[in-house]
Amino acid sequence: MSGLSGLNKTPGGIVISVIQAQLLDVATPKDLANAVTHVCNLVRRAKRAYPAMDMVILPEYSIHGLSMRTDPAIMCTLTGLEVQSFKDVCKELSIWGCFSIMEKNELDAAHPWNSGLIIDEKGDLVNYYRKMHPWIPVEPWYPGNQGLSVFTGPGGVKMSLIICHDGQFPEMAREAAYQGAEVLLRTAGYTPPIRQSWELTNRTNAFTNLMYTVSVALAGTDGTWKSMGEAMFCGPEGDILVRGNNDADEVFACEIRVEEVRRRRRHWGVENNLYQFGHRGYVAVQGGASDCPYTYMQDLVAGKW
Repeated sequence: MSGLSGLNKTPGGIVISVIQAQLLDVATPKDLANAVTHVCNLVRRAKRAYPAMDMVILPEYSIHGLSMRTDPAIMCTLTGLEVQSFKDVCKELSIWGCFSIMEKNELDAAHPWNSGLIIDEKGDLVNYYRKMHPWIPVEPWYPGNQGLSVFTGPGGVKMSLIICHDGQFPEMAREAAYQGAEVLLRTAGYTPPIRQSWELTNRTNAFTNLMYTVSVALAGTDGTWKSMGEAMFCGPEGDILVRGNNDADEVFACEIRVEEVRRRRRHWGVENNLYQFGHRGYVAVQGGASDCPYTYMQDLVAGKW
């Protein structure tokens, strides 16, 4: 059920839109300002197209492009004009928004953060995430140092944000679900060779954690790179509810009915993997086994990876 791809909203549901923003070539402060204006106008267009929309998601790199430039002149701060523009458009339209910035790094000026921002309908920053797994060996970004967090989004829905390559690690989706996320947002700048693994991981992350996944990448070309679009809403059984295409600046939407997550997590026995992971064999063992039999987890904690 998608509410006719977000055109309808039922009681208890929320409508999320994703925008396959055009891949831009951003080299100067003027380019950056133009990119911010473009993104804000896309948000306004999405709200006109989907009046019931509660939240809009923009891709990773939507104002910086894929050049991986680290010039301080085009890096952002949380108090800068770029973030203020995002706050203003969310307040103007009374919607939530998810945005991407490359952020100045106080620890290492040569290696900025790749950051995702969640802004509520009042224009307040309510969640802030730094990409934990930059795409090696291409991305120069400093690995995120704040961990993964869960926030309460529109309609009281528990959400978490990860960025692009993060979604290839099942541990990221599991951590989000373990903290209570019912919807996993994934923004990306991926190019076409990743299309197959994009679908596989979006669907698997949804099913193995009984949650929705909402994913979107840039689209179009900057004359060198080409991004793939491929917006995707997956339900808690891993089914694709709404699927995008390759068109730049295209908007897609879907109704999210969070009770579909809560019901499965509460009542399922078979394939309730989120619960069973920490309660192995509970048919045979009272309460299930809760030890950690995984060598890689033990080694990572011990610093022996």
